[in-house]
Amino acid sequence: MNNQLLIKEKLQAKLEKIQANSNGSPVTDLQLDKTLVEEIEQLTTELESVNPNLYPLVNATFLLEGAWQLQYSTAREIRSLVSLPLGLKLGKVYQVIDVANKLFFNLAKVKHPLGLVLGYVKVTASFEPAKEDLEPLPNKRINVYFDKRYLSIEKLFGINTPKLNPFKIVPANNPNGRIATLDITYLDETLRIGRGGDGSLFILSKSNDLTNLIS
Repeated sequence: MNNQLLIKEKLQAKLEKIQANSNGSPVTDLQLDKTLVEEIEQLTTELESVNPNLYPLVNATFLLEGAWQLQYSTAREIRSLVSLPLGLKLGKVYQVIDVANKLFFNLAKVKHPLGLVLGYVKVTASFEPAKEDLEPLPNKRINVYFDKRYLSIEKLFGINTPKLNPFKIVPANNPNGRIATLDITYLDETLRIGRGGDGSLFILSKSNDLTNLIS
């Protein structure tokens, strides 16, 4: 087994362990002890150093296409979703990428443990490769432009609620005074690692739920 696969297996085993009781929702660093957070960061950094696709925006865009499920993150926006009001719980979080049109959306499932409410929050966005001054071609960074935020209730007490799906659409927030960026620091057929412009970490796995997410 080569070094890349060995590191990847170690990282995935660590992620599977911490997600054992998460019901598919992403785990954040605030939910873990410091030692475990450091172990995940170390394995992530090691895996990034053996990235098989150093120029994903040039020669591996086909790997970006489709649905990805968020497994772990240190981002502020994901941390905030973990603590929802009214007893609501965060479910699975996805990112669906349309490479040809340079579009994507983030979708976070939300539910009440007693089944009272089932819904989601969706944020749409566009992106473009960010060409660095000293780079002849786009490297690994994309500029992100958030568009709209959709708040939706799919079911109340188990009953479909099409009139509430969505019940609110508002402009999505973009950072003040700067363009949001994301560096794709590792990419293969089943795993993607990204670093936000603020240093936040995102680890995602390829998902087969694309049909359900865009219907």
